[in-house]
Amino acid sequence: MSEDAAARVPGGAQAVRRALDVLHCFHDNGPDLGASDLARRLGLSGSTAHRLARTLLDAGFLEQDARTSRYRLGPAVTELGRLSYHQRGLHLAAPELADLAARTGATADLALRSGPHAVIVAGGSVTPRRGLRRPLHSTALGKVLLAWARPGEGGPASLPPLPAFTDRTIVEPAALEAELARVRSQGHAVNDGESAYGVRTLAVPVLDAAGHARFALALRATPAVITHERAEWFLDRARSCARALEVLLLPPAERRPPAP
Repeated sequence: MSEDAAARVPGGAQAVRRALDVLHCFHDNGPDLGASDLARRLGLSGSTAHRLARTLLDAGFLEQDARTSRYRLGPAVTELGRLSYHQRGLHLAAPELADLAARTGATADLALRSGPHAVIVAGGSVTPRRGLRRPLHSTALGKVLLAWARPGEGGPASLPPLPAFTDRTIVEPAALEAELARVRSQGHAVNDGESAYGVRTLAVPVLDAAGHARFALALRATPAVITHERAEWFLDRARSCARALEVLLLPPAERRPPAP
């Protein structure tokens, strides 16, 4: 958030928003950041960025390397993240995803929506080397979360401009709307080289009783593994896992009725 934009946020909410923006700078799982990096990313003065970082440091939401004076996420974030992970029951999903990956030979991931991103919360892509956020428009996970969006989450019109990652990426809102209609009709989404060449992903929704996607479940591999001829085989196993996750992750009153 720029300082001009922040000035339009009333009262103490401005400081809270700025502090949250500082934490969001670490979403990409990149290297530690200095105060000057934070200032540049957020359009703030160096003194403001330094003051925000020091406040977050004192509260445990950041920690500072004693040698470089650069910042990384702190223990308070770790604590809250682990609490949220268990409160959502995601520790129960990990064995199901591991079994799905072993049976299919593909990477199995589970994601939920956070604004214009799909955030991978469990599965094989949760590694120290990669960030967890993926664009909605160019991923199978994201298409599922858009196609079965929960109330208030917004559709393609709510997204920022759609960047192209390959020549297959959908970048026009109208084309994305048409793609989402196909996703709903077919019951699954496909990403065939739209985020990166040589990667094919199939995704299905983990639905609640109202028919909204609480999570998206994806299988990712190369086109040589997930061939067009075997796509339905992969989808059958993904759908079975998604139904199991509905039971594990949703309260009884919010689950769909058992399949006949």
